[in-house]
Amino acid sequence: MKVLYAIQGTGNGHLSRARDIIPALQKRNINLDILVSGTQADIKLPYPITYQLSGWSFIFGKKGGVDMWRTYLKTNAARIKKEIRSIPVERYDLVINDFEPISAWACKEKNLPCVALSHQAAVLSSYAPKPKQKDPLGKIILEKYAPSSMQYGFHFKNYDERIFTPIIRQDVRSAINTLGNHYTVYLPSYSDEKLFKMLSQIKDVTWQVFSKHNKKEIFSKNVTICPITNEAFVHSMATSKGVLCGAGFETPAEALYMQKKLLVIPMKGQYEQQCNAAALKEMGVPVIKSLKMKHLDKIKTWIDTDTKIDVHYPDLTDKIIESVLEESLTVHKNKNS
Repeated sequence: MKVLYAIQGTGNGHLSRARDIIPALQKRNINLDILVSGTQADIKLPYPITYQLSGWSFIFGKKGGVDMWRTYLKTNAARIKKEIRSIPVERYDLVINDFEPISAWACKEKNLPCVALSHQAAVLSSYAPKPKQKDPLGKIILEKYAPSSMQYGFHFKNYDERIFTPIIRQDVRSAINTLGNHYTVYLPSYSDEKLFKMLSQIKDVTWQVFSKHNKKEIFSKNVTICPITNEAFVHSMATSKGVLCGAGFETPAEALYMQKKLLVIPMKGQYEQQCNAAALKEMGVPVIKSLKMKHLDKIKTWIDTDTKIDVHYPDLTDKIIESVLEESLTVHKNKNS
């Protein structure tokens, strides 16, 4: 059996999850090819990549949201169409897709099945929490970005039978978890200057900020700006007092798994993160709208409290992959019989 596993390369979450999913796929008697499209990721895959594409990436800004102008400038419709035509999806028995648009649209254009295995698939479920403020355009973008014929999702809770709890990578599961004196920060849509200006106001707290915008370590007052590496980030979280981050999926899930107190700031204009924030708030995680001085007291209140959320995220990666392979291939065979 020949399988294509296609991964979104914008941000670090998809690739972090792939580091555990790929070994689970390799255990099976399959011929596995890997496709990665997109930019902006800081984490590399320690596996050979068959297809490395530019894809269609949303570019992080420095003011709390996506930089729509730079995203527009980077979007080359002719190149994207060429990449879609270049992927021979018809050669595969199964395409598993983690919110990756090129292979998804290649399958759609050739009327071939595409199995979504992603957090976004869970977010779109009618059973998953949604923000009170509706965002019709954001919802449409999430639905149309990487179309699929079957959906399996990951979320903070089992909201439905095809929604699994997060895949917590082995790096995190095996990390020595202690209670240190610093707070770990990952807010890639804010500039280092903005983060320093805000966090340095809280003088009795040590902050370790992981930055997409800087390639060297900078120490200033009580704030350290660190370049992102997988090992350094996991160690910082494991030895932290708490985690301040965006309302993505992997980082909040890992912080919850490590029993760290958590505060999230969803990216502006990013529907998926607004949905995540709604789910986390429902679980008892504090959420603030933006990194502004008017929210400084809320950050201080969070620091002064010790609220942690109990979660149970067992290691089910092998069982999930087995289930996805069996069910999706059965459906595929029945349709062709």
